Amino acid sequence: MEAQEKLETILQEVIIENAHDKHVFSNNNKSIGIYKKSMKKAIKTIGNHLKERDTPFTGTSISTIKQRIDNIYLEENKRGKSLDYVLDELKDIYLDDCIHFHNPKYIAHLNCPILTPTLVAEAFVSSLNSSMDTYDQSTGATFIELKLVEWTLDKLGYPENADGIFTSGGTQSNMMGLLLARDHYIKKHFGIDPKMDGLPPEASKFRVLCSEVSHFSLKKNLSLLGLGQNAVIPVAVDPDFKMNTSALKKVIQQQKDLGNIPIAIVGTAGTTDFGSIDPLAEIASVANENDIWFHVDAAYGGGLLISNLHKEKLSGIELSDSVTIDYHKTFYQPVSSSGFFMRDKSFVDYIKYHADYLNSKEQEDEGIPNMVKKSIQTTRRFDALKLWFTLRMIGTEGLSSYMEKAISNAQFTADLLRNREDFEIIHKPEISAIVFRYTPFTGNGNSYCGINSYIRKAIFNEGKAIITSTKVYNEVFLKFTLLNPLTTPKDIEEIIDLIVYHGNEYSLKN
Repeated sequence: MEAQEKLETILQEVIIENAHDKHVFSNNNKSIGIYKKSMKKAIKTIGNHLKERDTPFTGTSISTIKQRIDNIYLEENKRGKSLDYVLDELKDIYLDDCIHFHNPKYIAHLNCPILTPTLVAEAFVSSLNSSMDTYDQSTGATFIELKLVEWTLDKLGYPENADGIFTSGGTQSNMMGLLLARDHYIKKHFGIDPKMDGLPPEASKFRVLCSEVSHFSLKKNLSLLGLGQNAVIPVAVDPDFKMNTSALKKVIQQQKDLGNIPIAIVGTAGTTDFGSIDPLAEIASVANENDIWFHVDAAYGGGLLISNLHKEKLSGIELSDSVTIDYHKTFYQPVSSSGFFMRDKSFVDYIKYHADYLNSKEQEDEGIPNMVKKSIQTTRRFDALKLWFTLRMIGTEGLSSYMEKAISNAQFTADLLRNREDFEIIHKPEISAIVFRYTPFTGNGNSYCGINSYIRKAIFNEGKAIITSTKVYNEVFLKFTLLNPLTTPKDIEEIIDLIVYHGNEYSLKN
C-alpha cells in the first residue's frame, strides 16, 4: 500500500513538472506554438482594451485599485492558472484603470506616446533576451548598439574619440556624468585612483553647480556618490528659468573663497518643469576657464538634436564633457531607453573593471567589444533595438516631426493663455512644457494655490484628461507637458475648459 502511494505521488509530480515545462520558451514546435497562441491572445486583449476607453484615466479611487490587488492570494493554486484566467484578472486589477499616455488629453508628465515599430522591437528584445554586457551574450546586438551610439555622438557633434552606452534612464546617466567628473578631478589633482583608494579627505569640499531648477537626480546621485546632497550648489536663473551665467561666475568664486572645490557644472537642456535650456555655450566657456567638468542633462531636450527647426537651441552641447539623453522622452521610445555619452573614451577608465569570467583583458586585446566596461550595470537589455526599428522604419525626418508638432502645440497654448485675463503664464516655452495658473479673481498666492490644487485633483479624479502641477517659489502652478503629436488645438482648448469648469466648481464650494 505504501509503495502504491509513493508511485502515485511520483506520477503526480511528473504531471505537474510537465505542465510547468510547457511554459519554458524553447525552439521546439510545441513551445513556439504556445508562444504564438499566447502572444495572439495578449495582443487581442490589448487591442480590445484600447478600443474600450477613450479617456486617459477612469477616475477609479486609489483605495479601490489597492483593494482589488490585496484580495488576491498568489499561492491559491500552486500549479498556476490558465492564460485566459490571468488575462481576465489583469483586466480587472490593471488594464481597466491604467493610465493611457498615448491619449491626446494626457499632457501631465514626460511620458511620451510610443511608436508601433518599437513594440515590434520589444517582442524581439523580450523573447530572445540578449544581454548586452558581453559579446558572447549578444553578438550582432552589440554592433547595433554601437552603431546607434556612433549615430548619437555624430548628432551631438562630439569628436571621433568619443563614446557612449545605453542606460536605464536619466538618473543613471546623470550619475555616470557626476561619477566621471568626481574621479577625473581626483585623478588629475590628487594623483590617486579613487577606484582603488577611495575618496581623498578633500572630497568633503567638492561642489557641483547647477541651476536652481535642475533635476532632483543630481542631489540624489551626489548622495550615493559619497559627496552628500549639500555638495549641490544652486545657481540663480533668469526670468525664463535658464541658468544665469553671471550668477554662475559669482557662485564659483564664492565657493572658492569658502575653501570649497567646484569640480563640475551641470547645464540642463530641458528642465522638467519649464523645458528651459541653459546657455550651454556660455557655461562651457565658464567651465573651461575654471578647468572643471561640464555635464549636460539633455534627458528632455535631446530630441531637438534631430530637428532642423530647433537643433540650434542645443548649440554648445558639443563643448560638454558628457551628456545625458533619454530616448524614452523626445525620441518616443518605450521605457527604458536612455544614453550616456562622453567626449573622450578614455574616461571609461574611471568605471571599467575586468572579470575573467566575463570580459577578460585577453578578450579585449583580441578586439572583442567590451560593453560592460562602459556601464555601471552588468546585465542590460537590448533596448537599442527599439531605436533601431524607429530609425529604419520612420527615419529622422518622421521622428523629428513628432517633437516639432509638440513644440508647435506648446506655442499655441502659450499664446492662448497669454491672451486670456483669467490665466497667468510665467515663462516662454522653449520645448513643450507650459507652467501657468488659473487666476479668475484678484487674489494672492495662497488663494491661487487652493484653486489650482483643487483643479489638478478634480481633473485627475474625473479622468477625462490628465494634467499636473508644480510649485514655483512655493506657490502652486498647473503644468502641461505636450509630447503627443496627435494632441490638437481642440484638445488643448477642451482641457482649458475643464480647468475653468473645475475652477468655478471650487469657487462655489468656497
